[in-house]
Amino acid sequence: MGARHDDHHHAPDGHGRALRLGVGGPVGSGKTALVAALCRTLGPDLSLGVVTNDIYTTEDADFLRRAGVLDPERILAVETGCCPHTAIRDDIAANLDAVETLEDRFGPLDLVIVESGGDNLTATFSRGLADRQIFVLDVSGGDKVPRKGGPGVTTADLLVINKTDLAPMVGADLGVMDRDAAAVRGERPVLFTSIREQPSAGAVASWVSDQVTAWSHTHATPAS
Repeated sequence: MGARHDDHHHAPDGHGRALRLGVGGPVGSGKTALVAALCRTLGPDLSLGVVTNDIYTTEDADFLRRAGVLDPERILAVETGCCPHTAIRDDIAANLDAVETLEDRFGPLDLVIVESGGDNLTATFSRGLADRQIFVLDVSGGDKVPRKGGPGVTTADLLVINKTDLAPMVGADLGVMDRDAAAVRGERPVLFTSIREQPSAGAVASWVSDQVTAWSHTHATPAS
């Protein structure tokens, strides 16, 4: 896309544009449910946009539109046609175009959420696309998953371990998951949740809200 010298929200340093939040994780971990929860909880106070990624469909975007969590026009779908991590890490042009389309149409926005298609533990977002990253795991894979590490688990700004209500049914020890996640992540935060039982995802929404506030304080458009 060509340079836009009259438009501050595309500034490379982030001044005057929304915080861009990447949400990634394996298939079935609850990424779309988390995005829906964030829209429900944060939507009344923040101006939001969402970009979803699927390989050959618009399924996740369609789910969010049907759920009524946001004005449907504020939800855009990218069909990657390739491995999901390619579109969020290696060739981010389609996602950037979608983000900038939302900001052009509805800006100024406070937050744009970019949801990756389901991928493995190596999935990470390019920092040219996402300013903050959430990686979502769920307990159905067993309590050994966090200690396997991988860039998604170890480097995301927030690790969310979802579907805690399933732990007794799959024999997962949440204490073990908490210990192992801390061991591979150091000081980076980990939150446990069950979006089925807590549809507001309150703790995650509070973390995101704090990130938006910090971003707005440090990336306000410079006075002319």
